[in-house]
Formats: sequence, C-alpha cells, structure tokens
Amino acid sequence: MSLPDLRRPRALDRYHPLTPSSTVPATPFASSVGSRLHSFTTFVSSQSYSVVDSPYASAGRPLSLTSLGKDFPLSADPDQWNAYVTPDMKEADDHLHLPDPSDKPGHIDRDGPVLSWRGFTNVGSLLLLIGALLTLFAGYPIITYTRSSAYTSLGAYGPGGINGSGQVPQIPGSVGLIDADTPRSAYTKPSWNGREEMTLVFSDEFNTPGRTFWPGDDPYWEAANLHYWETNNLEWYDPTAISTQNGSLVITLSQKETHNLQYQGGMLSTWNKFCFTGGYVEANVSLPGVNNIVGLWPAIWTMGNLGRAGYGASLQGLWPYSYDSCDVGTVANQTVDGQPAAATEGGDPSADGVLSYLPGQRLSRCTCPGQSHPGPKHSDGTFVGRAAPEIDMFEAQITGTPPMGQVSQSAQWAPFNAGYLWDNSSANEVIANPSISTQNTYSGGVLQQATSVVTETNQNCYEYETGCYSVYGFEYVPGFDNAYITWVANNKASWTLNAAGMGADPKVQISARPVSQEPMYLIMNLGMSYNFGEVDLTQIPFPVHLRVDYIRVYQPSDAINIGCDPKDFPTEAYINQ
Repeated sequence: MSLPDLRRPRALDRYHPLTPSSTVPATPFASSVGSRLHSFTTFVSSQSYSVVDSPYASAGRPLSLTSLGKDFPLSADPDQWNAYVTPDMKEADDHLHLPDPSDKPGHIDRDGPVLSWRGFTNVGSLLLLIGALLTLFAGYPIITYTRSSAYTSLGAYGPGGINGSGQVPQIPGSVGLIDADTPRSAYTKPSWNGREEMTLVFSDEFNTPGRTFWPGDDPYWEAANLHYWETNNLEWYDPTAISTQNGSLVITLSQKETHNLQYQGGMLSTWNKFCFTGGYVEANVSLPGVNNIVGLWPAIWTMGNLGRAGYGASLQGLWPYSYDSCDVGTVANQTVDGQPAAATEGGDPSADGVLSYLPGQRLSRCTCPGQSHPGPKHSDGTFVGRAAPEIDMFEAQITGTPPMGQVSQSAQWAPFNAGYLWDNSSANEVIANPSISTQNTYSGGVLQQATSVVTETNQNCYEYETGCYSVYGFEYVPGFDNAYITWVANNKASWTLNAAGMGADPKVQISARPVSQEPMYLIMNLGMSYNFGEVDLTQIPFPVHLRVDYIRVYQPSDAINIGCDPKDFPTEAYINQ
C-alpha cells in the first residue's frame, strides 16, 4: 500500500520557500524535532502505500519521503527552516499575544499623570449624563407640577399663559390672552372717567376663519348647547350657529328646527376660562337684521363666575345678587314674618304687588360656620357675601314710533329697593346725551331689579343696512366707595351709575349693594323671546347674523386682576364640589 500524495494546493501556500543555504541554529528543541522526523522517515521508507479508491487525482501514486521536498516549499527537517522557534525568542508582534499587565486583577498603573484631559473629559461626561438624568426624572416633574399649579390657581394666566382648564392656546395668529392680530395702537386705552390709562389684558380679533367653539375647541370660548328656558327663548342654542368669517365672529339665528324647537341661535361664553375684575371691556359690533323690525335679542354681557348662564341650578340664590350684609335682604322674598311691609306691596303688579320671588341669597354673609361657602371671611369671622351679579354691555332692541334701533345698557341687582326705585339722582345717574339716551321704563320685577338706560344706535350699523360696525362697552370700578359703571355706545360714553345710587334702603331694611366684586366672564348671544318684547316672526328676514369684529378687555396697570379664581373672591373649589 502506497502513501497518499500530501501535496498542498498552491492557492493555500502562504509561505515563500526558504533558500537551501538557510540554516537554523542547533538547539535542543531542533534536535528533538529532527530526531522524531528521522524516525518517521525511516518508518515510511520501509512501507509501501497505495490508495485505489481515493477520489483524488493522485490516488494510487506511490509517495516517498524524497518526493516531499519536491511538492512542498519547506524541508522535512525543521532545522533547515531558518526560523527561531524557541519560547524565549522575542518577536515584533509579541505585544499582540501577551496580555497587558494592567489587565491583571489588582494592578494599578501609577505611571500616568494624576490629571489629564482624558480623565477630565471622562469625568465631565459622567457628570453631564448624571445631570441630564436628574433633570429628566426629577427636575422636569417638579417644574411641571409647579407651573401647572400656578396657572390653575389663576384660572387664566397670561398674557401668553393658559386657561383654567389647563388648555394651551392653539389659535393660529393668536398668542395667549392677547390676540397677536390686535394692533399695537390698541394696547392701551384712556379711562372714560379721567382715571389713569388702562392696559390691554385680553383680546380676540376673530381674524382666523372657520373657528369652532364646541367644548375643547377653544382655550377661552365655549358655545352653549341648550335651550335657554329661564327666559323662555324660542330657539335652541347650538354650537354650529357660531363661527368666524371675514375677520368677525358670526352668530347666526335661523329658522331651523333643532331639538324640537323651530329656531336655532347661538350663545358663546368664557365661563370659568377667562374672567376679569374691574376695568373696561369693549366690542366692535354690527347688529343683526333691520333697524325697524322687532323681535331679535342680540346681547353682549357679563356675569359672576359662580353662576353659569343657561344652567338654572347654578344661578338659584346667586343671580342677580350683589350683597355683603346679613339682614332681611338675604332671605327668601326679602321678608321675615311678613315684614317689612314694603316688601309685600308696591312691587311687581303681575305678582299682586309682591316685591321679590327670589329664594334668598345662597352664599350670604349669614352663612354659618361649617356650611358650604367659597369664602373668604371678614376679619370678624363672617363669610363674605358671594353671588353671580350681571352687568350688560348692551341688549339691542327696536322700539318707538316710528320703530328704531336702540340698546339697553343695564346692571341687574338683588336685593331690591322698595318699588324697584333706586336713588337715580343726577349725582348717581349721569346721562351724557339726553337727546339720544333716556332711562329705561323697565326697572324690575319679582326676579330682578334693573338700573338701565336706553340709547339710540347708529341706524346704519345693521346687517341689512350698510352693515357698519359700532363700538359698545362699559368701564367699572368694583365695590362701594367711589365705585361706578360707565357704559359706552357708538364709541361715546352714554351714561354712568355711581355706587351711591344702590345705597341702603330703610323702607325694605336692606343695606348697600356693591358694584360687582366678583370675577366676571364674557357672554355673547343672539336669540328671541317674548319675555324681552314683541317678536315679529313674519317680518324678520331669517337667517340673521350678529357680527363682532373684536372684543377687548383693559385694566389699570396698577390694578390688573384677571382669572376666574382670584384669592379674594375664589370660585374654583366651590364649583368643583
């Protein structure tokens, strides 16, 4: 049997042949290897191999030791390889194979410097990473909690903040409480009563088309979706009736069946989202319909945040009170055991002369300790009387012979004067232009007392006339002493009510009523009701539209008081009960 051909393929030959003259120094290791190879060659030469069934081409060819030198680049004798193979031989690549002493356990390299840029950057990177992690998992939650708590307590924090619901304004072109489209020239306003200049604290220019006001759509405004049954309105207030177009807010009243009512109108408010206490609010308005057809009831008005317009339960015992005394004025019907007599006679003719049907002031100064009350308390420990008073910028109407457009500009009050007659002396009721403004013939009924003056409007500023816009507003200072309300129509002061006109009335044993000290929110609506006056359904050119170019709120720079939950007149905790 012959030895197989052990020839290595040339493609795998990684070593160059050594020259025959190369020599290897004699070493014990080399002698041992050579001795073993000599024994192997002796054994092979004494044998004869053949491989008959081999798959290789060289199968069956005899192999001899002498043929190894022909077929392989190295001699069979390692001594002739000309290579140092002793263990103590140092080679150029030994560092790739020998472990670094610094890798050994317990080894400390003391050769380098104590401080180095590499060490500094390593430590700095670690500190930066630790700081980032602490900010993310500790700092961010703390900052978020702190900021959200501050905003919530204000109800509407601005300018540039968020409202009481935690919503961030997302109206294109608007930033925070002040609309970005408000011209810089409108950022301040002189007082109508010679007081200091006032600063803009809220505005909406309504320039972005297609806005909607369903709950959650807008950070400050929300449209009602209800029937205003308190005044027996003929329409259903629906959010689809309110939008923005051509630079104005548009509220549409149409002859359209909605919720089993034959008409659809709209009401929009900032309840519990934006409120203000004191200052001046104005709107630029084009009135709906025609200036001589009766029946429409467009209005822009304000109410204390403890009551929500259209939600009767929230108003019971709160509207239209503005009272901070503990006496008969806080009780139902303003009487105790049938007294005083002036509260049982000389009142509303439609109620047999009874003065009041109100259920009594729910959150009066008479509230006992431990009873539900939003606070705060006076220094004597009694609660501050709280309520939901109303001040109307305007309610538009058509009256007279011949019929013409007018606005009723009013405040509503409780408890009531005897016969609903307030002290409207020339010192307390100041009418700027008696030729176009007169005291309203309506002064009250069993559910409210009104201080009201009617002023002629610009007869062109109606939808079906030239459609021009006219400025309406009111400025007020809350409280008792030196408090007042001044109304504005056609961009001119129309009349002023001084707080002394709502002083104490011994006939019905009530104390003075302050000009509203509550945080007030804004309301705009367009509807119809026979409670307000005659309605000529056959002549009203449906659909009709109330258009508001802008609405702006100003306050003295030293008396900024915005938010629906101010510390001195809080509302949030009570509303959330």
